Order: sequence, then structure tokens, then C-alpha cells
Amino acid sequence: MLVKTFGSAVYGVEAITITVEVNVSTGKFTSIVGLADNAVKESLERMESAIKTNGYHFPRIKVVVNLAPADIRKSGTAFDLPIAMATLGASEQLENAEKLTDYVIMGELSLDGTVRPIKGALPIAIQARKEGFKGLILPKENAREAAMVNKLNVYGVNHISEVIDFFIDENSIQPMIVNTREEFANAQSDFEIDFCDVKGQENIKRALEIAAAGGHNAILIGPPGAGKTMLAKRLPTILPPLSLQEALETTKIHSVAGKLPENATLISKRPFRSPHHTISDVALVGGGGMPQPGEISLAHNGVLFLDELPEFKRTVLEVMRQPMEERKVTISRAKVALDFPSSFMLIASMNPCPCGFYNHPDKECSCPPGAVQKYLNKISGPLLDRIDLHVEVTPVAFTELSSTKSFEKSECIRERVIRAKEKQAERYNDNPGVYCNAQMSSKMLKEICVISQAGSQLLKIAMEKLNLSARAYDRILKVSRTIADLAGSDDIKP
Repeated sequence: MLVKTFGSAVYGVEAITITVEVNVSTGKFTSIVGLADNAVKESLERMESAIKTNGYHFPRIKVVVNLAPADIRKSGTAFDLPIAMATLGASEQLENAEKLTDYVIMGELSLDGTVRPIKGALPIAIQARKEGFKGLILPKENAREAAMVNKLNVYGVNHISEVIDFFIDENSIQPMIVNTREEFANAQSDFEIDFCDVKGQENIKRALEIAAAGGHNAILIGPPGAGKTMLAKRLPTILPPLSLQEALETTKIHSVAGKLPENATLISKRPFRSPHHTISDVALVGGGGMPQPGEISLAHNGVLFLDELPEFKRTVLEVMRQPMEERKVTISRAKVALDFPSSFMLIASMNPCPCGFYNHPDKECSCPPGAVQKYLNKISGPLLDRIDLHVEVTPVAFTELSSTKSFEKSECIRERVIRAKEKQAERYNDNPGVYCNAQMSSKMLKEICVISQAGSQLLKIAMEKLNLSARAYDRILKVSRTIADLAGSDDIKP
């Protein structure tokens, strides 16, 4: 007897529905066809044990499992449950086996029939709704994540016996219901850290406010202990809240990478990723045999913080150049090319020299001759050129550290940033894919960043004196447009 059910395979951040066909007929041997990897082929042993442990029998005649379309590679352990259910249906041990085609079923099986969690539940649920399935059956741990997709019944199960009972009586499990919007709204402004914790450093706070308002990349340069990391970690508290669309995009990436916590729903705060400087280029941009998103994609719609920038391998930093411009990264393999979104704000920090005290007002630099230049040469010019704001962080004086006066809260700065962002949203309304000043194209720059004669003269002097590149010229105009937006001015003033 031939029985079909449906599973799903995740490629990039999208899911593809896979038809699981099981045919039980006369003959010998059991086989899985349809370009399955070893993890999928091993499911036969897990499935056989789970079926027998729960009082059913595994067919001792020929069983052929086909995963269609057969030209797409299937990997992972999430096909255990749909194959097991189709096998029970094909061997006539499952009542109402014809109902299997109404549902997408996913889950890894333990030897006793317990259903274990999977990766990518959110894109699977989105695809199931798009294709008009009646419901999605998946592990209990992934149910809240999948239930964020409305107009789709999501059933969370702990054991294969619950799935078998469900096809006998559909009321045996209740669908998971999550009020996505309410939970999302409640968690948006709940931060443990705040800018008012940082004493002094008003000019750096101002620079980060400009960076947040225009989506600009920034680098903080200063001696150890000046507060670079502390300031960078507080940047997400002043960024505008995620929109529902952005939250869905971000959650999808984290779901595919398996980075969502248990029983998670939508990611409600902008991600802040801070990889260690020993990271490899594949871990940063993504890739692998079955391509997975890297740190730059996990920081999508948020902040990527690279602490101690010169300590990163040069090859690692160079691979970031193209994603920073394109705001997506394309991973190409022999048979597949996948796009991972990576629209992030880069915040980097570094010491001015190996010992950290070059140009320090009180301490003397102890680096040998040539060491400072060698240290700075670790970062390429083209990468620094893509960073809009270079901010010098100076040590905080004792009087400011010991002061008891209260400093401005993140909430107040965030309101100014949101107002500037609203101006930009209005400005780029007719330009899809452009949301902030940092994303402006050269053509838009000519129309939007018009400067007066006095401003043009000032810029000319700066360009000649500092020997700046054409890209730096564009970046200066973009930053000045953001400063004008924060000031509520329509014109860019000198």
C-alpha cells in the first residue's frame, strides 16, 4: 500500500515542502531514496525502535521511502516522524491514514518514541500556511515559535503516540495559540542596561546617537578601560523598536540557525552579536556543507560588535566588505546558491596601539618604533573607508566618575532617534529597500544631500587637507544629513 504525507526542508531562510511517500509491498529490504544524507538514512533504525516500543510492528517486507522532489538534498533528523507515520499508514496500522496529506509533520524520534526539537520551525510554518495545509504537527518545544504564524493550526507533541491518537481523534490535542502582537509589544522596551549608567563621555554618546539615527557604521578608538565596550553594548537600547516585519525576518534567521531559546516566540529586541576575535570567515559570513547563516546574518536588523578589531584575522575582516555594501550575503555551492540577509550596523572598537596608551593624556606609550603603524596596518583602508564615524574615546576624569548627577536615559535618546528615523521613512517612501540615510545610493545623494556654497567650501578644504576618498565624501554627506534630521532641519548647514 502507498501512503503520502508531507515534511519540509529548510534552504537558506526559506522552506520547501517535501512529499514523503512510503510504499509497503512484497519483497525484501528497506530503502530511502530521494537524495537523503546519512542522518536521514539512519532514521530507519530510530523509527523501527520507536514503532516497536509503542506496540506496533515494523513491516518485515519491502519498504521504499521516497522524499520528493528527488533532486533536492535532504539533511538532518527532522524527517523521522513523517516517515514513521507514513510507514504505519502504509502497513495499515494507522486509522484515517488518508488524513496524513492534510498536515505537514516534522520531528526527530528517540528510540522510545519521544519527539525531539528541530531547527527552522518558523519558515516551515510560513510555507505550510502558504500552501494551504490544514495544520502543522511538530515537537512541543517548537510549537510556540511556529504558532506565531496565524491562520494555521499548530499542534505540539511530546511523543509519537500523541500523533497516532490525533489521527484517530483530532480533538485529542489542542492547537497552540500565541498572541504574537501582545507578547511582542510587551517585550520591546525591557532592557537591563541603560545609557544613564555611563558617566561622562557625552561626545561618544552623541556619536552613537548619530550612528543609530542614520544606520551608520562606527569605530571607537581609545585606551583600555575608557568605556568602549560599555558604550557599544548600550547601543541597542537607543535603536528604534523592531517592526513586526523586521522581527519576523530576524526570528526566521535565528530559527534556521537553531539559536532561538526554548519556547521562544518573536525576537522583540534588535540583536546584538559580539563574536570573539578567533572567529573564522565561514562562521562570520555563513556557509558550510549545508549553508548556515553566520554572525553577520544573525545580526540582521541589529548590531554587530567587533571588539579589538585589529586582533581579527585580516581574511575575516575582508570578507565583510561586500555584505556591508550589498546588505545580503550570497553563499554559492556547486548545486545551490543561497542568499542570507545581513543588514546590520557595524560597531568596532580598538586600542590606538598594542599597549593601548598611544596619545594618552597621562600615560606614556611603551610600544617600540614602528609597532603602532604595524598594528594599525592590520585593518585595511577599504574596510575603514566603509565605516562612517571614527570616534576617539578618551579616559573619564575622576570628577565625572565620582559625580552623583544623573545622566540622560536611553529612553530620551531613543525618542530623538525615532523622530529622525520617521523623517527618513517619509523621505524614502518611494524607494523600496532603503530605510535610512546610510543606505542612500549615489543618485539619491545628489537629490537629498544638497549643501550650500559655504558648506561646499568647508568640505573641499577637508577633502584636500585630509586626502579623503570619493567614498569618504559620500559618507560625510550621509552623516551630515543624519545630523540635520536629528536637529529637525530640512537643510544641511555648514
